[in-house]
Amino acid sequence: MTSKKAQTTVHGAVHSAVLGAIHGAVLGVDIGTSSSKGVLVDPADGTVLATAVRRHPVSRPAPGHAEMDPELWWEEFTGITAELLSGRPGPVAAVGVSGMGPCVALTDADDLPVRPAILYGVDTRATDQIARIGAELGVEEILRRCGSVLSTQAVGPKIAWVAEHESDVRARARRLYMPSSWLVRKLTGAYVLDHHSASQSAPLYDSAAQEWYGPWADRVAPGIELPPLRWPGEIAGRVTAEAAAATGLTAGTPVITGTVDAWTEAVSVGAQNTGDLMLMYGTTMFLINTVERRLLEPSLWSTVGAFPGTRNLAGGMATSGAVTEWLRALFGSPGHAELLAEADASGPGAQGLLMLPYFAGERTPVADPRARGVIAGLTVEHTRGDLYRAALEATAFGVRHNVAAMRAAGGDVRRIVAVGGGTQGELWTRIVSDVTGLEQEIPTVTIGASYGAAFLAASSVGAASIEEWNPVLERRVPDPANTARYDELYGLYRDLYPATARIAHTLTDAHTLRDAHTLPDADANGPRRPGS
Repeated sequence: MTSKKAQTTVHGAVHSAVLGAIHGAVLGVDIGTSSSKGVLVDPADGTVLATAVRRHPVSRPAPGHAEMDPELWWEEFTGITAELLSGRPGPVAAVGVSGMGPCVALTDADDLPVRPAILYGVDTRATDQIARIGAELGVEEILRRCGSVLSTQAVGPKIAWVAEHESDVRARARRLYMPSSWLVRKLTGAYVLDHHSASQSAPLYDSAAQEWYGPWADRVAPGIELPPLRWPGEIAGRVTAEAAAATGLTAGTPVITGTVDAWTEAVSVGAQNTGDLMLMYGTTMFLINTVERRLLEPSLWSTVGAFPGTRNLAGGMATSGAVTEWLRALFGSPGHAELLAEADASGPGAQGLLMLPYFAGERTPVADPRARGVIAGLTVEHTRGDLYRAALEATAFGVRHNVAAMRAAGGDVRRIVAVGGGTQGELWTRIVSDVTGLEQEIPTVTIGASYGAAFLAASSVGAASIEEWNPVLERRVPDPANTARYDELYGLYRDLYPATARIAHTLTDAHTLRDAHTLPDADANGPRRPGS
């Protein structure tokens, strides 16, 4: 097939693309919270040729801390790549990468990590720095310039935390990485970051101008060389000879810039048009609404999209699948199918149980790192199926809360596409549709971020259509009778947090202060919510 130059419109932005056959499979690897996943994909139609997974724990050295060694990301990437390429002849046409974020991985001048990477909003250590920087720069001014107020999701306060608590470590720090950009550096030698990840790096990035904001970067992260910015699907560089020897890839293979995993999840299901909402079922729950213009809402995150010209309004719950996994461990680790069957039998309302899913604080729209999980209505008659059902319903109520906040902020939620491991088994997605009253599309492939990274890689070297790669497989249509029942329970859900917040905060602070005496890395002041 002869290649030809053409102008194609992608989600409102015009790009110049080389259309034609792609020679070889494409590789996508995602570094997630609980595992790293890789896929090898046929670019002609999106068929998954091979998959590989590496599971890993999150280090929690003190209350509110969540960390991971960046060297582990590269180790797992090389292992995944070797497994995917084993016994499969033929070249890899391009490599796509993504990862959890925004994270803070600091390195010295030789690109050696100076400490473990601080993870995204699940790490709540920097609440004092959030309050201080917000007071210094002005909360409203930060919102206007950066698109989001400072929260546990923000990068700047975590860099400030390192400066205040590990001054010797901070003194050696020269560069800032996230999982995707770390892989790009290891593969190509390029030091880059994508615009979307940068837009979650408040207060370092001006989301209106779409560039680093020097005055605040110099103030909050002095001495850090911020990376040049690219779009997630742009080619950042090519595999070096050294990286080729470590991975089995061919030297010279193009590697895209990549981005945060939730955004490649959205790419993987084609949720990139105005009115689309990507709902990611995973260890945490993430929601991304593509909006027509830049919207500013303090309780949500306004970000740059994965493609030039796109804007998003996003939300994230601190736990979702993490709660069901915690329950499963408490129950002796029975199979998921067994627990889902018992939860299904429990029925709407979980036999009188109501849960707040704030087991690691909450991100949006509550924005309270001191919030905690609550299970109301317990009796000795309740079963593990009831508890499991209550957890699924709690995350569904959280989704409804976020969707309501998005609509109140001006977001347009017209089409919901579900993705992630939690879409398997039907029950969870059915509960979410019943609770929200909204239909969901379930695509053929729900692998998520690694698949989206592979699609971006394919698009960087040829023509690819996500509609052809990943068509809709089935739909979840809400049951009106169940929705009416959940409408009543949702009101109670919304009442439960303010009714218990003071108690949760008191218990959280007491626990944090107690552990501070035995955990040397803990902040002796404990986490504090800005303004409390």
